[in-house]
Amino acid sequence: MRPGQCQELLPPLSGRRREIRHTDAVCGLLALVTDPAHEVYPSLVDAVSGASHLMRHRGPDEPGTWNDDRVVLGFNRLSIIDIAHSHQPLRWGPADAPERYALVFNGEIYNYLELREALRAEHGAVFHTDGDGEAIVAAYHYWGAEALGRLRGMFAFALWDTVTEELFCARDPFGIKPLYMATGPGGTAVGSEKKCLLDLAGQLGIDLSIDERAVQHYTVLQYVPEPETLQHGIRRLESGSYARVRPGGTPEVTRYFTPRFAPVAFVAGREQSRYDEITAVLEDSVAKHMRADVTVGSFLSGGIDSTAIAALAMRHNPRLITFTTGFERAGFSEVDVAVASAEAIGARHVTKVVSQAEFVEALPEIVWYLDEPVADPALVPLFFIAREARKHVKVVLSGEGADELFGGYTIYREPLSLKPFDYLPRGVRKSVGRMAGPLPEGMRGKSLLHRGSQTLEERYYGNARSFSDAQLRAVLARFRPEWTHTDVTAPVYAQSAGWDPVARMQHIDLFTWLRGDILVKADKMTMANSLELRVPFLDPEVFAVASRLPYDQKITRATTKYALRKALEPIIPPHVLHRPKLGFPVPIRHWLRAGELLDWAYATIAASGAGDLIDLVAVRTMLDEHRAGGADHSRRLWTVLIFLLWHAIFIEGSVTPTISEPTYPVQL
Repeated sequence: MRPGQCQELLPPLSGRRREIRHTDAVCGLLALVTDPAHEVYPSLVDAVSGASHLMRHRGPDEPGTWNDDRVVLGFNRLSIIDIAHSHQPLRWGPADAPERYALVFNGEIYNYLELREALRAEHGAVFHTDGDGEAIVAAYHYWGAEALGRLRGMFAFALWDTVTEELFCARDPFGIKPLYMATGPGGTAVGSEKKCLLDLAGQLGIDLSIDERAVQHYTVLQYVPEPETLQHGIRRLESGSYARVRPGGTPEVTRYFTPRFAPVAFVAGREQSRYDEITAVLEDSVAKHMRADVTVGSFLSGGIDSTAIAALAMRHNPRLITFTTGFERAGFSEVDVAVASAEAIGARHVTKVVSQAEFVEALPEIVWYLDEPVADPALVPLFFIAREARKHVKVVLSGEGADELFGGYTIYREPLSLKPFDYLPRGVRKSVGRMAGPLPEGMRGKSLLHRGSQTLEERYYGNARSFSDAQLRAVLARFRPEWTHTDVTAPVYAQSAGWDPVARMQHIDLFTWLRGDILVKADKMTMANSLELRVPFLDPEVFAVASRLPYDQKITRATTKYALRKALEPIIPPHVLHRPKLGFPVPIRHWLRAGELLDWAYATIAASGAGDLIDLVAVRTMLDEHRAGGADHSRRLWTVLIFLLWHAIFIEGSVTPTISEPTYPVQL
């Protein structure tokens, strides 16, 4: 197959099963609460309408605005099913105030039927639609903020109470759906996309100056950690948190969900019952995530996580379509493995091969959709396969979250290799670290000695470090040694004191890598194509089971995700079950030495106006060294290049991406 082409392995459809779906809440939302000293003039309503248009990709089916004298709500709805009277904003209230609340909601609540029944039984709640949005509003009315702990799903919403004149905003426990916040003299705005708040900055007086500490955090982590953004005046509501916004005030943020890993030892001879528990909770989660009256597809990389989700989904829809992407370069594609997995489980399959030229051409549009730079090259092929999937479906399932919940990263096995260092006195360990310093870079054992001399808190922060302090100092024009990863990780580590090291690493990843990189790219790249992504592993019930797994059921010296693999033995093909984790390799190391990507890199550096933040001469030198083949700077280069492109789009305005209009699925 040539790059840029798609291959469809789709037999003719006949008798496609139609499933009932009772929700249509996926959208882009925007809410603006004004200061009591300001009136909501028609121009401000128009401004919200215009800003909402910037996220039309999140909901091309039904845009609109609503306002009263203190709030303006904007929304762009992606219709999963057309339910009468289930439009946004959704109005609901008790019998004595039937339109007390106005809700704009992005996401899915999978246990809304159970919630509605409980609300009817306990409080006599009356519902006027079949949608899950009413369950949110009624639950908040009767249970208050405690309702959030009873929601099973992915969500970000803004709920205006016309009686108390308060906006209540919340995000799901893991941060699957985003929500940005900004406050200025003119009021507070919250929205699904940062670019919408940038568009309203002039009316609200939002501070858009660059947050240099966030820039340094980005270069270390390859993403901007929550709640930061690269501009001082715009923050993110953190995962598992809610905020109350009153006219004239600033958001009051409260955390309602703090994940805890509390291992429960396996009883000898009863191991299988625990594996069966994992299987059962995954089956239940996938079943709920499959509810739709549109065709549901599934991303399939060929690894254990996505194959498990696809295989379980096949039980509910034998006509499931799976989607895979890759590159032609040897070693940088899982297409063949994914095709074999699709054939083994009987799924219909589509593949998309991405060429270097396509990759480069799409970068400005992709960074525009991201809002904040994310230096993970795997998001580019994800963008292309999401675009291809949207031609066929509106909803896809994916396997994100399995590694964090079940212990899937190879780095989680590091405590086993470093165990001997635990028996050394602290002073001796530090001496061993100093001994490693003079050893040549790349020498066998140097890294082991260095990492063994450090505590877990010092060495692990959710991703492999690409820049040393010396390299950061050379690249960042305003490098500050006191701005470190511990700004982000220290409060999280404080919550896990006394846990086993694997649980502590998982816990860090939930607050860093998962919500900062994985879920950002998953949400942004699918929503860029008006495609809804659902992640069955990131379900509160699945987490409850995974959080009880003991250390030795997650990692061993031979494998990772041990208990999950045992649970999935009857479900997925053997060639996948024990396959080593590959990730999603992208050939930027090779492409930054020759071809379109190298040319783009030189041009981006030469044209950049970010010289006050980045030493462009140092970056050019780094690119020259990489091109010559004497060093591999690809990851560091990619981190800086994506930042330079972000700066050109959102700060300089020197790059104006061409934004595609939403794609509609073919009729199958």
